[in-house]
Amino acid sequence: MQILFGFLLTVVFTQRFATLDAADRNIYVITLLLGASTTGALVGTVTFHRLVSGHRLKPQTVLWASRLALTGVVLLLGTVASALLLILRLALNGSAAPWVVTALVLWFVVCWFVLPAWVLHRYSSSD
Repeated sequence: MQILFGFLLTVVFTQRFATLDAADRNIYVITLLLGASTTGALVGTVTFHRLVSGHRLKPQTVLWASRLALTGVVLLLGTVASALLLILRLALNGSAAPWVVTALVLWFVVCWFVLPAWVLHRYSSSD
């Protein structure tokens, strides 16, 4: 995430950025804001643990760090999807970009959410 966010921060300073149309600039701004939010949530898990650790709040720490991590993963999905949309709109002249991004988002959802949920359901119900 940090590499993607770092890249996003530099894009505005390239010559190509000036040639983007309004829609692509809006996608860029949304991607940048999602990237910043993702970084905040994912780094927040570490800082939360560091600041709360040692205060005998382990169950609460695990719960809130887990919530921050899940929020970060959802934001990461949005960041990657919007970055892919921007790049593929430019690379494919906009034609197939929404379809490719939709397929990739579905793949991420299956890998990141559906498969773990299925495993939890499958192996928790057999206990």
